[in-house]
Amino acid sequence: MGLDVQAPDAPTLRPEADMQEYDDVSVQGETNYRREELETFLHEGAWEESFDQWVEHTELEKREFETALDLDLFDEFDFFWDDFADRVGYHAPGIPEDWKEREIHPDIDSWNAVSSINASLTELGQIICDVLEAEYVDWEAEFEAPDDLPDFGDD
Repeated sequence: MGLDVQAPDAPTLRPEADMQEYDDVSVQGETNYRREELETFLHEGAWEESFDQWVEHTELEKREFETALDLDLFDEFDFFWDDFADRVGYHAPGIPEDWKEREIHPDIDSWNAVSSINASLTELGQIICDVLEAEYVDWEAEFEAPDDLPDFGDD
């Protein structure tokens, strides 16, 4: 289907953000999230390249895209290096379940619109991670398994 829109500005990543505040993120152990480096990559082209890939295939309608823009949802993306999993992780923003009670936005009139926006932002987040890992990130995990792990053998 595709969407004919311009990419919003890349988000500014908050270096002090706590991964535990996100329901959709699980990170093991202490880690260097490398947000500054990831933010630089986003601003050097990863965001726009990813966004261009996403708009080619998204089923999000223009009205829904404009609603996400109005709500500054693109600014709420968070990306981080997950050393334990040796990957770029992300938090995709979304419209909360109580959108109707909170009167989040006048153009949101159905669960379909909310679901479409939330699913599309999740897809965008994954595309951005894929682009970052394939074309920008050249780090290797620094995590080392503890020496005292049990040996289960090959018996």
